[in-house]
Amino acid sequence: MTTHVESCIIIRPGLHSINPSRVHVLHIYMCACVCVRERERHKTSYLFCIFAFVWHSSCLVSELLPQAMEPKQQKMLEVRVTRELRVKASGDLPEFQTLFLSNLDLLSGRFPVTYFYLYPKQPVLSFGSIIESLRKSLSETLTYFYPFAGQIIHNKASQEPVIICNNNGALLVQAQAEYELQDIDFYNIDLVLQAKLVQVNPDFPLQVQVTGFTCGGVSVAFTFDHALGDASSFGKFLKSWSEISRKQPISCMPDHRRGLRPRSPPTYHPLLDKSFIKCTVEEIKSIPVSKKLIKRLYHVDVSSIKALQARACANGEIRTKIEAFSAYVWKKMVDCIEKSHTTCKMGWLIDGRGRLRAATTNYIGNVLSVAVGEASIQQLKEDSVSDIADIVHKAITEATNETHFADLIDWVECHRPGLMLSRVVLGQGGPALVLSSGRRFPVAELDFGFGAPLLGTVCSTVKNIGVCYLNQRPSAWSNGSWTISAIVWPELAAALESDTVFQPMSAKHLQLHT
Repeated sequence: MTTHVESCIIIRPGLHSINPSRVHVLHIYMCACVCVRERERHKTSYLFCIFAFVWHSSCLVSELLPQAMEPKQQKMLEVRVTRELRVKASGDLPEFQTLFLSNLDLLSGRFPVTYFYLYPKQPVLSFGSIIESLRKSLSETLTYFYPFAGQIIHNKASQEPVIICNNNGALLVQAQAEYELQDIDFYNIDLVLQAKLVQVNPDFPLQVQVTGFTCGGVSVAFTFDHALGDASSFGKFLKSWSEISRKQPISCMPDHRRGLRPRSPPTYHPLLDKSFIKCTVEEIKSIPVSKKLIKRLYHVDVSSIKALQARACANGEIRTKIEAFSAYVWKKMVDCIEKSHTTCKMGWLIDGRGRLRAATTNYIGNVLSVAVGEASIQQLKEDSVSDIADIVHKAITEATNETHFADLIDWVECHRPGLMLSRVVLGQGGPALVLSSGRRFPVAELDFGFGAPLLGTVCSTVKNIGVCYLNQRPSAWSNGSWTISAIVWPELAAALESDTVFQPMSAKHLQLHT
């Protein structure tokens, strides 16, 4: 049965990407043109031209600068959901089973994780044939990743969620957008969510929405329940699906054992009590948000990344690109913090694969922790990028080892059942920013048989978050550049955009010719 659901997207004019200083210069140029025109028409004196110039300039700046800072009147564009399909695994599956979540699954919690990809017009395949190809290949992929076709329910005995591997199926949504890809405001990524290019149905741990555009382009939004796994797990699933779509052997044979067991008796370093906390649903719903958070999408050019790494290595120590980038962002961040705070924090999501012996490379599930660094605002203002990179390196190193992850598994064991979170994510301990690096996440590789993507990024539909958040992904052009999905304060967005490192994402960066 075909279902039609009405929704809309809002498109902003290009003024959002212009800095106030550039707006001012633009207005001065416009005023000068007005002055020259008026003088020629009325043969007025030069003094009159100067007066007109100043008057026009002040009026235009006063009128248009607020428009650069506030959303303009938006154009409403339609997205229609035309069909919903339940896709089940097609091959032989293990006998019905219940997967109990590991301690690190419980720590990661349950919320939707969405990856948003854009594809150019395919000259050969129709939109209908693309949908059918994705349906068939998804069905085959779910045979290997069968928990993703199950259901997540609350277990009354353990008072914790479990995955029921019953082949209930994944949800495949077909939709149509009545506009072109190049009309999307890529910089203001939250509009993509409001447009229903990404929708979340809590009844399905995995859902995929495929949207066709009038230009022939396609967007694909993949939404996972975090209980299924982390970015590494979802990246392996998506890469396997793309390989199956192109009739290639899969490069990952998934490990679904969830065998991250606590020690007996469980024991952990007491410092973990300062980093993680047991909490309630009410505390999560009422996460303190001292400032408004906005969602933005940026392009960071490979030349900027190399320059930042060179600055971070100035002390003679070799620092990674992520460490260098973190140092730069942390230094920018301190200029946006109220004077009542004397310190601020930065956190990094850490993958335990390769550090925990039980977490194999192909382990499907959550193997994440959060490394946190803290420094005084005065120190961050005075230190160089290379000095701050040393602080970043030390904080990350302290969490990238087996002892840390074994202690964290035991910490969760001592606090079960119930909800647990990083204190930083919960908004405790002052202003903070968390960075997630997805340098190994497949972007350019996700060709499902209708070409490589123009863009691959993360879209967060979570409303309450206690920290600023940056998510890094490789550019779809495989040239060393990055795509950064940001949830930040408006003041931090302005600070990041004050130079050329963070470039507001545009159709030009995606080589969409207008």
